[in-house]
Amino acid sequence: MSLVKLSIKGISYSQTQNGAYALILNEVDGERKLPIVIGAFEAQSIAIALEKEIKPPRPLTHDLFKNFAERFDIVVKQVIIHKLVDGVFYSSIICERDKIEEIIDARTSDAIALAIRFNAPIFTYKNILDKAGIYLKANPLETDSLNELDEILSNPETFGSTESNESGNTYSNHSLHELNELLEQAVEQEDYEKAAKIRDEISKREA
Repeated sequence: MSLVKLSIKGISYSQTQNGAYALILNEVDGERKLPIVIGAFEAQSIAIALEKEIKPPRPLTHDLFKNFAERFDIVVKQVIIHKLVDGVFYSSIICERDKIEEIIDARTSDAIALAIRFNAPIFTYKNILDKAGIYLKANPLETDSLNELDEILSNPETFGSTESNESGNTYSNHSLHELNELLEQAVEQEDYEKAAKIRDEISKREA
């Protein structure tokens, strides 16, 4: 079976599962998206890894795993999403130490959180993408499940833009100086979801 390389498009709040997020993966040499429902903690960990400028004061679980692996000269070479059963994706982490390759089973969200930290490529098999991949603008005549996935993709909330803070105001109302102060406070308080939202607003201003 041929492998298809994937890239990370973003993270969207799931419209269909309370408290869950949809990790959206892109087919690198194609137009299809692969949405994978993940939990809030995993979404936060992936978002922080993508936001290179946010440095947690203490290592998160996936950061700890990376530090542990590097201490013992273990390198994550790639991640393969190798199976889809009843809507659940199964993944393998391909590791190497002393030129010996090992394959470790992992939840897909954990595997991708580590892949980002190790700059490792993410792959899936063509038959999985044929089965679960969708186009951003799905045909309304497709199945209910496809329409449901399209709904998740229809209005992505990639941890930021103009979401409200605690006082009910949007971050767009703050000055750049205030945003940088809020970002520093959020990181110190280890509120990384908030930090990612503020960082997103700062990035928009600096674009």
